Amino acid sequence: MRLHFVLAIALASAANLAAQKKDTKKPAPASPITLTGCVERVESAPGQFTLSEQKGSQAYRLTGTDVRDYVGRRVQIVGGAPDSRRLKIAGGLTPSPNIAAQAGAMDPSRAVVAAATEAGGPGRVELPEFKVKSVRPISGSCAE
Repeated sequence: MRLHFVLAIALASAANLAAQKKDTKKPAPASPITLTGCVERVESAPGQFTLSEQKGSQAYRLTGTDVRDYVGRRVQIVGGAPDSRRLKIAGGLTPSPNIAAQAGAMDPSRAVVAAATEAGGPGRVELPEFKVKSVRPISGSCAE
């Protein structure tokens, strides 16, 4: 009797485990995205490049395939967003060294406002990343 009970529990557990394995599907890979624009060198960061359609319009920080040979040229790139499951580490001091140096000399409400608005200050623009899989030059010129 006990043997039948133990076998029944073992079979039920095995069936439950098999059902769980069927439900674990890998997510389908995202379909590639095609963008067209001009490749530009980032002056403040050597070795980094951006793609933009026009000056002042949406720009993307390019990673993946090397695009240095296409600087100043109009291209069509194929790729997509980088894998968001990867570990990302952001560095820097919080609050900024300027605010931290003022420590007790600054009104706390001013310190909060300064810390909140400082990240969006000039020179701190974080462009969306686009991971390049392939690059193809196309006709057209890049406006300066």
